[in-house]
Amino acid sequence: MQNSWIIRIVIFSIFLIVNPAWALFDQCRDYFPEERIPITQEKGRDLCFDGFAIFYSPTTKKPIYAVERLNRARLTAQHQQRTNQFYEEARLPFADRSLLSDYKNSGYDRGHNAPAGDMTTERSMAQSFSLANMMPQARENNRGVWARSVESPIRKYVMRAGGDVYVYTGSVGIAGRIGKNQVVVPTHLFKLVFDIQKQNAWAYWVENTDQAQITEPISYAELVRLTGIDFQIKPSLKAP
Repeated sequence: MQNSWIIRIVIFSIFLIVNPAWALFDQCRDYFPEERIPITQEKGRDLCFDGFAIFYSPTTKKPIYAVERLNRARLTAQHQQRTNQFYEEARLPFADRSLLSDYKNSGYDRGHNAPAGDMTTERSMAQSFSLANMMPQARENNRGVWARSVESPIRKYVMRAGGDVYVYTGSVGIAGRIGKNQVVVPTHLFKLVFDIQKQNAWAYWVENTDQAQITEPISYAELVRLTGIDFQIKPSLKAP
C-alpha cells in the first residue's frame, strides 16, 4: 500500500513538471463545464472568486482566461451597483501582481474579463474589480464595441438559453507594456460562449484598438488555433 502511494506521488510530480500550467481550481471546479479545466502551455495561477474563476499569468500580469457559469436565474437576480473600487490582488506575490500605478496615465482602461455587469452579489461585485481580473484595454473599445456588441449580446443569449452557458474571456498578443510592472497590452481580445445544453459554441475575436469593429463570430476550433488554449469542450455546432 505504501509503495502504491509513493508511485502516485512520483507520477503526480512528473505531471506537474511536464505540465507547469496545470490548474487545480479546487474551490470552484463547478464553474467549468463538467469540471473540465482548459489546457494551456502558459504558466499561471488559478484564482477562485464568487461567481467566476481566473487563470492568471504572472508573466503578462493579466488573465490568461476568466470563466463564468451563467444562466437566466443568475442574470435576473438582483444586481449590485457598480463600485469601481479597483484593488491589487493580495493573493498573488507582489512581483507577480499588476498594480494600480501601472494603469495610471497609461492611456488604457482596466478592462474586466469577468464583467461587473454579470455580478449579482455585493461580494462578487467587489471581487470583480481585482486587478487580477483586468487587462489593458483600449478605452473606446472597452466602452463601445466590447460592451455593446460582445457583452450585451451574450447576456441576451443567456436569457434565452434553457440552461447553463459558460463564458471564457481572455486576451493574447503583445502590443506593448504599461507601468513599472510591465503589464502586457494585448493585441486581441476574445470571448468564448458554450451552451452546454445545445452543445453550441462560438467565439468573439476583437482587435484591442479604439477603431475595432465587430466581425462575424469565429468557430471554437479557430479560437483554439489562435490562442493555443484547449478549453476542453466538444461543441457539435457553431454560432446560433
